[in-house]
Amino acid sequence: MAILIAGGGIGGLTAALALAHQGVSVRVFEQAAGFEEAGAGIQISPNSSRILHHLGLEDALRPFVFLPEAAQVRHWRHGKTIAQTPLGAAAQSKYGAPYYHIHRADLLRVLVEAAEQNPLVSLHTNARVESVSQNPTGVSLTLGDKTYEGEALIGADGIHSAVRAHLWGKQSARFTGNVAWRALVPRERLPADLIAPNASVYWGPGKHFVHYYVQGGAMVNCVCVVEKTGWDVESWTHPGSVSELAADFAGWHQDIQQLIAAAVPDSLFKWALFDRAPMAQWGKGRVSLLGDACHPMLPFMAQGSAMAIEDGAILAVCLAKRMGAAGDMASALQRYEDIRKPRTKFVQNLSRRNARVFHLRGAAGFVRNQIAPWAGQQAMDRLYAYDALTPSGD
Repeated sequence: MAILIAGGGIGGLTAALALAHQGVSVRVFEQAAGFEEAGAGIQISPNSSRILHHLGLEDALRPFVFLPEAAQVRHWRHGKTIAQTPLGAAAQSKYGAPYYHIHRADLLRVLVEAAEQNPLVSLHTNARVESVSQNPTGVSLTLGDKTYEGEALIGADGIHSAVRAHLWGKQSARFTGNVAWRALVPRERLPADLIAPNASVYWGPGKHFVHYYVQGGAMVNCVCVVEKTGWDVESWTHPGSVSELAADFAGWHQDIQQLIAAAVPDSLFKWALFDRAPMAQWGKGRVSLLGDACHPMLPFMAQGSAMAIEDGAILAVCLAKRMGAAGDMASALQRYEDIRKPRTKFVQNLSRRNARVFHLRGAAGFVRNQIAPWAGQQAMDRLYAYDALTPSGD
């Protein structure tokens, strides 16, 4: 029997390809009519790019990625550099893998095409999870009038996971008091030298603004976060307006003003940031979770996709060693969870901390700026040097 995966996003498809790489058959069930991602950029740091390369995707990714030269922190008003860490060739040399910027839809396209070409992976759309059951020898997943049997079920179905709800019931979330914006800006709309080839973040009182190139440098992806109350819609696709975004960042550096003015209105969305505490337990028996279904990340470390990709790699290692062993699938999934929970909890908590650190004011902000070069490098080393292809404790 195959492994069943609910959710055809970045995490679910990476897990499917990683399992197939280990010789395991997989069925992926996506509730939408097609495999699509919302229009936003993501950062693929070395801890996740090395996994994608291991799966044979380096050549397929090449037309879509942008390799930033540095990670840069700048002052919100005058633009002075607070901290800068080299990426590019330096990251490749130090961590053994590159640092990429890529549009979500482009990464998903690469994963879907690889899955479609793999005889061990079967893709299903319009497949909404309705019920889950398990016994000592397998699991059953009911989708409409069809039921599928498998050796295990992985819920990679996002922050509103149906599989998690079947396991643990509905979980509440806490509004963080932050509202995020995302937008795309065509490079051709900007002065030639306005945006440096870096991953840049401007820190300001109660706000921050991130921008970086995607689509091989053709577009600038912007993610902006503002502390505000009175609006708490948790939707990735709620449209925003250029005028409202401009008002939120009035008085900020002129580069930010030009980016906002040049944003494509149809690409501008906002969403309230909700937080969910790390789960004490992810799975039961032959059913477990992956990615945002079990450890949703606030966007203050650029590690949400990276953690889901790491999950998929380690899941594959744990399950492949125990496939077909009677009664051992539950222990394999528990091993996966035991390896992943400390790592994902650390990153969740670091992202939570950064939600405060990025927005510090006054003297606290001044002290933060003095230690930022050292602290940023320490965090990068701990995150990027991690190798999910050789998980500990096997």
